[in-house]
Amino acid sequence: MVRYQVHCEQAQQRYIQFSAVFEQDAALETLQLELPSWRPGRYEIGNFAKNIKGFKAFGDNNQALAFHKTTKDTWVIDTKGSAQIKITYSYYAAELNAGSSFLDPKQLYINPVNCFFYDAAQTEQAYQLQLHLPAAWQIASALHFDPNNTCEIANFDRLADSPFICSATIERRSYEVDGRTFHICFNQQQMIPWERVLQDFQKFTARQLQDFGEFPSQEYTFLIQSVPYAAYHGVEHLDSTVIALGPSCDVFGSLYTELLGVCSHELYHSWNIKALRPAEMQPYNFKNENYAQTGLIYEGITTYLGDLYLLKSGVFSTEQYLKELSKQVQKHLDNPGRFSMSVAAASFDTWLDGYVPGAPGRKVSIYTEGCLLAFYIDFRLRKATNNKVGIEQVMKTLYFNFGLVQKGYTLADYQTTIENLAGESFATFFEDYVSGTCAYEVLLQEAFEYFGLELKQNPSKSFAEARFGIKVQQVGKEWQILNIYPGSPADTGGLAVGDLIIGVNENRALPSLDNWLSFYENQNKTLLVERGGQLLERFIPEVDRHFYVTHQVLTASSRIAAQEKAFALWAK
Repeated sequence: MVRYQVHCEQAQQRYIQFSAVFEQDAALETLQLELPSWRPGRYEIGNFAKNIKGFKAFGDNNQALAFHKTTKDTWVIDTKGSAQIKITYSYYAAELNAGSSFLDPKQLYINPVNCFFYDAAQTEQAYQLQLHLPAAWQIASALHFDPNNTCEIANFDRLADSPFICSATIERRSYEVDGRTFHICFNQQQMIPWERVLQDFQKFTARQLQDFGEFPSQEYTFLIQSVPYAAYHGVEHLDSTVIALGPSCDVFGSLYTELLGVCSHELYHSWNIKALRPAEMQPYNFKNENYAQTGLIYEGITTYLGDLYLLKSGVFSTEQYLKELSKQVQKHLDNPGRFSMSVAAASFDTWLDGYVPGAPGRKVSIYTEGCLLAFYIDFRLRKATNNKVGIEQVMKTLYFNFGLVQKGYTLADYQTTIENLAGESFATFFEDYVSGTCAYEVLLQEAFEYFGLELKQNPSKSFAEARFGIKVQQVGKEWQILNIYPGSPADTGGLAVGDLIIGVNENRALPSLDNWLSFYENQNKTLLVERGGQLLERFIPEVDRHFYVTHQVLTASSRIAAQEKAFALWAK
C-alpha cells in the first residue's frame, strides 16, 4: 500500500505539500515513479510535472536517496536496498477550474490525477490518503474519509478519478433514485434554493437511469465550485463530477439552465466514457496520448443527450431545449472548418489543439459536430422503426455489450449497433459525414421536418458580422478580428484574423465599431488597422448581401399529425 499525506500550510503560496511512502522488494535496486501526463475528460497533454517543486527521496533510516528523471514526468530512484521509500514534494495549485487542483486560504481542491505519483511496476497498489486540514474545513468527495480525514482507495485508477474539495463553506444535500444515492455539494455558494435544485436534479437523473436500467455506481456526487467570475466548465469522474460555474451571484438566475445542462451532461458521462470507453482508452494510458476517432460518441452524444434528457424529464420546456439545440447549429454553420476536417479527424486532433481556437478554418469541435450527427442518427432510427427506437437504445446496447464487461468499442462497433437497430445501412452516412466533410444542412433539414421543427435564419444584429463578415471583440480602444467569413468584404478587402481595427473613414472607431460601419452604410469604407505593430489602410467594398446570420430552431407554425406524434415520442 502507498501511504500519502497531504498538507496545505501557508496556503497563500498556493503550494500543496505531499509526502508518500512506497513499499517494494528490498532486493530491487530502483523505484520508477510516474506522474500522469494528461487527465481524463480533457484529451490533451497536461504536463502536470511542471508544477512539481522540491522532489526528494528517502530510504530506510531516513537516508537521502539519489534519483534522476528519464522523461518529463518519470522519476527513477536509486533505492539502495530500502524496502520503504519516502518521497516529498510540493505541487503548485493556482488555477481554479473543474479539472485542475487549487489551494488558497479558503479551500483545498485536488484532482488527484494532477499531482499523485504511482509505481510503474505496481499499478494496482492500494493507496491510503490522509489530509491535514484546518479544523473547520469539511471534505466533499465520492471518497469516504473517516473522522481523521483518512481513506483507502483500491488502486491508482480509482484515486486518479476521485477529486475532493475541502473548505468551511460546503453546503450539501442528497436525493435517491432507484436505490442509488446522489449528493449535491456546493462550495462558496449562498442562498441555494434547495427544493428547486433537488427536484430538477432528481428528474433528469431518474430519466437517464430509466433508459439504461441501471447505474454504474451506488453513490454519485456533484461537486460544484461556485466562483465570483464568469466560468463554465465540467469534468466527469467515476463516481462524481466537478463543475465550475460563475459568477456565483447568477448561478440561480440566468446561469441556472447552464448549471442543469452541464450537470446532466456530466452525469451521462457516468455511462458514456467512464464505464463505456473506446478501445483506445480501455484502460487509460496516463503516459501518452490515447488517440481515438470516436469523440463524436463520447463527447458528441453526451452533448446531445445531456440536453435532450432535460427536455424528456420535464426540467426544460420545448423552447429552452430548442434554444440549446440552436446554439449547436449556430456554432456548426459559423465554422468554415467543417469543410476542411471531419469529426473523426477532429477527435484524433483533440490531442493536438482541440481546446484552443487554432488556425482559422482548420478544424471542428467533436462536441458540436457529434451533437448534430447524434440528432440526425436519432431521427433516422426513429423513422426506420416507427418511433420505437432512438439513439438512447444504441448507447444502452453498447453499454451492456462493452461497458459492463470492460471491453473497448470501435467506430465500427458503433455503426454496426446502429444498423442492427435500424435495419438499414449507414455506410454512406459514416463515409460522408463521420469520416468525410460533406455539408450537414440537408441532414438537419430532413430531421427538423420529421419532428415538425424549422430553422429560422436572420441576419446578425451586428453590422460588422452581417455586412462585413467579421466577428470582433473590443481590446482597449481597438476592435480585434476573431473570425472572417470566407469571401466576405473583409476577406476580399485584405483583413486578417488578429488585426486591430482603429478607425473607419478617418474616424476613431469609438465607442462602437458597429455604429461607425452602419453610419457609412451603402458607402465604401477605408479602415485603419494595426497588424504586427504596423498601421495599414484597407479599402472595403460595400456589397448587398449578408454573411453571418443567426440560426434559430423553432417549432413549426403548423404540424401534421405524424410530426406531432414523432415529436411527442422523441421528447417523451
